[in-house]
Amino acid sequence: MLIEAIYHRPKMNWGYPYDGETIHLRLRTKKQDVKQAWALAGDKYMWEKSKELVPMTFLATDTLFDYWECEVKPPFRRLKYGFKLSNDEETIWMDEDKFGSDEPEMDRLFDIPFINPVDVFTTPDWVKDAVFYQIFPERFANGDPSNDPEGTLPWGGKPEWYNFFGGDLQGIIDHLDHLTELGINAIYLCPIFKATTNHKYDTEDYMQIDPSFGDEETLKKLIHTCHSKGIRVMFDAVFNHSGKTFAPFVDVQEKGEHSKYKDWFHVRKFPLTVEDGIPTYDTFDFEPLMPKLNTENPEVKEYLLGVARYWAEEYGIDGWRLDVADEVDHQFWREFRQTVKAINPDIYILGEIWHESSPWLQGDQFDSVMNYPFKNAVTDFFIKDTTDALTFSHAIGMQMARYQRQVTEVAFNLLDSHDTPRALTLAEGNKDRLKLASLFQMTFTGTPCIYYGDEIGMEGDGDPDCRRCMVWDKEEQDLELFAYYQRIIGLRKQYTALRQGHFRFLHSRKGSNELVYERTDEHDTFVIAMNSSSEPIEIDIDIDADHWEDMLEGQEVQLDGGKLQCKLPAYGYKVLRCLEKDKHPHGDE
Repeated sequence: MLIEAIYHRPKMNWGYPYDGETIHLRLRTKKQDVKQAWALAGDKYMWEKSKELVPMTFLATDTLFDYWECEVKPPFRRLKYGFKLSNDEETIWMDEDKFGSDEPEMDRLFDIPFINPVDVFTTPDWVKDAVFYQIFPERFANGDPSNDPEGTLPWGGKPEWYNFFGGDLQGIIDHLDHLTELGINAIYLCPIFKATTNHKYDTEDYMQIDPSFGDEETLKKLIHTCHSKGIRVMFDAVFNHSGKTFAPFVDVQEKGEHSKYKDWFHVRKFPLTVEDGIPTYDTFDFEPLMPKLNTENPEVKEYLLGVARYWAEEYGIDGWRLDVADEVDHQFWREFRQTVKAINPDIYILGEIWHESSPWLQGDQFDSVMNYPFKNAVTDFFIKDTTDALTFSHAIGMQMARYQRQVTEVAFNLLDSHDTPRALTLAEGNKDRLKLASLFQMTFTGTPCIYYGDEIGMEGDGDPDCRRCMVWDKEEQDLELFAYYQRIIGLRKQYTALRQGHFRFLHSRKGSNELVYERTDEHDTFVIAMNSSSEPIEIDIDIDADHWEDMLEGQEVQLDGGKLQCKLPAYGYKVLRCLEKDKHPHGDE
């Protein structure tokens, strides 16, 4: 064995309490180097009596490593543990300090001293069952022309950086039936606070609804109506930076270093100006309209935490999506979590981070992040056809191993957003590719989010083109695509195995477009087979059961001797549900 590749450490995603009585242990080994792994686990105060070898199962694999996992429920909430690893040539033991050929002494093992309830990272249960829908309010629907900003253009025109089409909160209220018909039970609203732009990420007043969107009564009506229909509501806020018209920043612009708000921002020198394209104060990017807030300043912190508290207490929102979250200091987010979770422990805290995010996902800051690594992997394989099935499975496997399970269960899995080209545009209009991507999204662990209009075939290139006006003319909507989204969302909501069940790849080979994976829990086993190529294929899989139901075709599938011979047309798919309990497929990867 290559012991240099073997890795474990307590805490983080390697050894952590999943709940008040369960500990998850994980281990990394060189790819295809270990055939069996066990955790040697027991109570340090009664070691000889309690110790046992707990088999570890295969969690995931990527290009370089395999990841193993097991679950232990120590009766007294404390655990000493090490690992035993075996292949055809040797068996080795691993303790906290070394590898060896003999079982290690108890005092040399890894230690989880106690599962203190306050240290258990808990995420909101409702998010595991949510299907989100992202709304860019200015472009969703114009329900009240009386609040249109000056210069509002006719609905459906070409989106530009600074133009307006009159979308508002009333427009969202008017079309909630579209969402419920689709199967949506949570919405993510891009910012609705007062600002100068159409996107509202340049906040002028965090305590006021933008007048072009409506007023507080309209917002209360929207939230109440959503909740009455079983739809959760998540707000979007920018605490990294404000807008240039934010009153404290206006004061600094006017009074310079004599302003009482000068320390609310990161000013490198006065006066505030732009020199050679670079502002003399820190901003988002180099955008003069978006000055960076000093979230270490006690007054700034008090103000922003008051904003978070106000909208949660007075309006009963269900979540906060936090823009540019990785540029804000960690201590602010720790206090933010304490503030909102004290109001409602079920508020979902979602950070906008585009990369590996472990420092923010230790239970003291965010519940999860926008899963752009998931989006990238799905885009490359299903949408753009630039990777093969094996590369895709490795990318997904790496993402599964990065975080604690409770994080993965509420990961915000998107295909596109207001910051990216639309998935259908990247697929060059191929709706079959979009169907495959969305099917994987709806049958994978985590929380799927649909960007408004994807379900009816909307397209759009990079910002601002991806922010087109929602199409409401039925004759211009792809109703067949809408019906497809309805079916796959309905499946996800009907079966817990597709939301919270165990996930594993069964078939993902180098150079191939064939993909097969399994979702299973104590109630059901599903096998999902996909062909992302433009040619028909046939896949053979050994399965321990003969009786299956094709969930999308609505017919029973009878196998012969447990052999699934799956014939898939170009861009074809099958979602099979096992009608025999305790029967599982055999993977080949």
